Amino acid sequence: MSERFDLTLERLRAAGEPTRLRILALLRERDLSVGEIVQILSLSQPRLSHHLKALTGAGLVERLPEGSFVFYRAASRGDGRIFLDSLFEQLGDGVPEILRDAERLDEVSATRAASAQAYFSSVADNWDAIRTLHYPNEAIEQALLEIAGPGPFRRVVDFGTGTGRMLALFAPRAVEAEGIDLSHHMLTVARANLERHGSPVARVRQGDVTAVPFENASADLVIIHQVLHYVDAPNRVIAEAGRILQPGGRLLVVDFAPHDLEFLRTEHGHHRLGLSPDAMEGWTAAAGLKLSEPRAFAPPPENEQGLTVHIWTAEKSANAQESAA
Repeated sequence: MSERFDLTLERLRAAGEPTRLRILALLRERDLSVGEIVQILSLSQPRLSHHLKALTGAGLVERLPEGSFVFYRAASRGDGRIFLDSLFEQLGDGVPEILRDAERLDEVSATRAASAQAYFSSVADNWDAIRTLHYPNEAIEQALLEIAGPGPFRRVVDFGTGTGRMLALFAPRAVEAEGIDLSHHMLTVARANLERHGSPVARVRQGDVTAVPFENASADLVIIHQVLHYVDAPNRVIAEAGRILQPGGRLLVVDFAPHDLEFLRTEHGHHRLGLSPDAMEGWTAAAGLKLSEPRAFAPPPENEQGLTVHIWTAEKSANAQESAA
C-alpha cells in the first residue's frame, strides 16, 4: 500500500472513536493542557494520554511542551488540518455531545482567567511604573496598525507575546496569528486575554525568541514589541524574524530609544538601556532586511526624564531567496 493510503487509514482509525472525536472538537476551539482535558471529559490521565498519543501519531494533534505542562492543539496546517476541516464539516453543528463539552470548556476557561488575573495583579505595579514613563500605549498601538496596513495578513507572529496584546490587536486583520513566550505565567495571561477578546485565529505557545519554532518563510508580519531590551542577543532575535519572514514580509519592532534610566536595569530586568539606530541597522542588515527610519514617540510632557518609544520597520526583499535552516 502507498504511504498516503496508510496515513489516511491511520487518521481514520485515530479519529474514529467517540472520545477522540470529542477531544479533536475541543482542541479545534483552543489549546488545552492534559489536566484541562481530563477535567472536561472526566477521563483518567492514563486513558487520555493513550488517546492523545494516537491522535498525535496520526498528525491530527500537535504537542506543545510548556515547562512542566504540556498543551495540545488540533493540527493547524497541512494535510492534518485539511483532514480535520473535512471531518467536522461533515459532522456539522448542533451535536449534543460536543455542545455539552463546550459548556464544560467555558467553565475551565473561567478558571484559567481567574488564575491569569491573580498573576497579572501581582506584577501590575511594575507594568504601571514603566507605562508612566512613555507615550500612551493606545497611540502607539494605533500607529502600529497604520504602519502595518489593513492586511489581511496570512500569518502574524508575535515574539515575546507577554499578555497577548499584539495578537488581540492584529487578529482582526489576520488569517492566523501566533505568539511565543518563555514564561508559562505570561502565556496563561495571554490565553485568558485572547479568550476574553474573542480572537479565535490567535494562539500562543512556549518558545525562545532566539530560536523560534516556525518554518522558514512562514509569516508575512512579525512583531517584536518591547522585547529586545530584555535579551542578551537581540541580533539572534532579529535573525530569527528574518528567517521566518516570507519575501516581501515586514518586521515591526517597538522598543525604547537609548536612555540612562539605570533603575530599569537594576529593578526591572532590562538588559539594554534602549536600542541605538546603528545597532538596529546592523542587526537588520545581517538578517537580510531593509530598515526604515523609526517613528518616534516622545515621553509625556510632564515627565522630561521619561522614555522615547521607537517603532522600527524592516522589510524583506520580495526577491529574497530563502535558504534551508
